[in-house]
Amino acid sequence: MTIRVLLADDQALLRGTFRMLFDSADDMETVGEASDGREAVELARARQPDVILMDIRMPEMDGLVATRLIGEAGDLSAVKVLILTTFEDDEYVAEALRAGASGFLGKGARPGELLDAVRTVAAGDALLSPAATRGLISRFLAQPEPCTAAVHERLECLTRRERDVLGLVALGLSNEEIAERLFLSPLTAKTHVNRAMTKLAARDRAQLVVIAYQCGVVSPVRTAARPAVSG
Repeated sequence: MTIRVLLADDQALLRGTFRMLFDSADDMETVGEASDGREAVELARARQPDVILMDIRMPEMDGLVATRLIGEAGDLSAVKVLILTTFEDDEYVAEALRAGASGFLGKGARPGELLDAVRTVAAGDALLSPAATRGLISRFLAQPEPCTAAVHERLECLTRRERDVLGLVALGLSNEEIAERLFLSPLTAKTHVNRAMTKLAARDRAQLVVIAYQCGVVSPVRTAARPAVSG
């Protein structure tokens, strides 16, 4: 399957460089370029990309606002947003996750890392670079936005195992790591993650992380030690 990528950055030189990179990959193609957030939203509707590589700081409309609009649009529910920026600040990461971004990567990433990041996000997994992850729990997740009644109601539909898996996803564990922790096969762990995403109407793993902290499934205190999981 070819991954369709939309580029959103106000620097034409960077867009051109990214286009050459993605078009050189056998499993990717660039389907459009936007120079600001407003154009990114318009092109997202017109081209229906799999992944948007979104810069944060752009004129007219920044990448965070554009990401939020895309995340709220029902006709763009399949579109994933990967934030790429030089500003790997905790507040930007927090806003990007709240807005519905599936990944966050610094512009210092190597070409191979960027290609892998797009593949990761396109597959429905969350991606945060190490620099973006540092301090995120203490600054964003320590004071999360309140969980809505609707999400709380959906949370009650999770099985105990799905809640266990949700807590481990919130700690950043991969399917393989979750499987090892809970003595499951990786395929079974992935199945539980997918079911939790469906029941909670989460776009991807990044949204599962936000929901888990907002609803108190895990807390910053618990992340300092081994998470509590039922057998």
